[in-house]
Amino acid sequence: MNKLATFIIALCAAILVAYSTIFVVDQRSHAIVFALGEVKSVISEPGLHFKLPPPFQNVLFLDKRILTIDTNSADRFVTSEKKNILVDSFVKWRIKDPRLYFVSFNGEERRAQDRMSQIIKAALNDEITKRKVGEVISTQRGKVMDAIKKKVSDETKHIGVEIVDVRLKRVDYVEQINNSVYDRMKAERTREANGLRSTGAAESEEIRADADKQRLVIKAEANRDAQKIRGAGDAEASQIYAQAFSQSPEFYKFYRSMEAYSASFKSKNDILVVDPNSEFFKYFKSPSSIGGNAPAVKTK
Repeated sequence: MNKLATFIIALCAAILVAYSTIFVVDQRSHAIVFALGEVKSVISEPGLHFKLPPPFQNVLFLDKRILTIDTNSADRFVTSEKKNILVDSFVKWRIKDPRLYFVSFNGEERRAQDRMSQIIKAALNDEITKRKVGEVISTQRGKVMDAIKKKVSDETKHIGVEIVDVRLKRVDYVEQINNSVYDRMKAERTREANGLRSTGAAESEEIRADADKQRLVIKAEANRDAQKIRGAGDAEASQIYAQAFSQSPEFYKFYRSMEAYSASFKSKNDILVVDPNSEFFKYFKSPSSIGGNAPAVKTK
């Protein structure tokens, strides 16, 4: 029984020792094999690998992927115009030489990021201090990025790091300058708006005056045409009346007298002072008294 237990213990120990000699490197990592603090080998290809059991050899894994340095706060720089601006940037980087990277930072990513942040800030300061704000923001932004990337790459290649990209997320004035810039922009936009309003008001008055002129012309022409039509209608009506009444002159006289009576006695309150025997009341008399065939008008 003791022999069996001893065998099992020995077998377990052998398995543990064998397991400690095996390690796996995946496609996302570098593996550094070192013994007693000395780097023995660097493995970047994925697969199953072997080493001596600890403490003779140990393995440290480093990230092979592209990493990002993105600060939470913007850094202040002074342009060639002596204007303070805030620049917020980010950097894409990866480990190119795992051995050199391990020697430089003992494999600690935090120390590597701190060192690269200092290098990036120095490169930004060198490029921004010799350019104007407009060049940094728009006209020479690509050149600024290329120059910063080259400076940072030249510095970081000595620590085993490759710079993939450097970008500016935001470039802004400090608060005091922002206020003056906003005030100037507001004044310019206000002046431009006032100019547009004045131009619009002048054009509006011109359009309104032209519309009024056209309205008067159209109205005058319409009145002229109406008068012509009305005159032609009256002339035609007079001609028709003349032709109709020429067939019976006595009836025409009677009809005109009836119109006169209707116009004179529209209301009970109308008073007409005239001689009853005058020609005006001719058709108020009996037909026999006027000696004709005119219709009789009865009076009450």
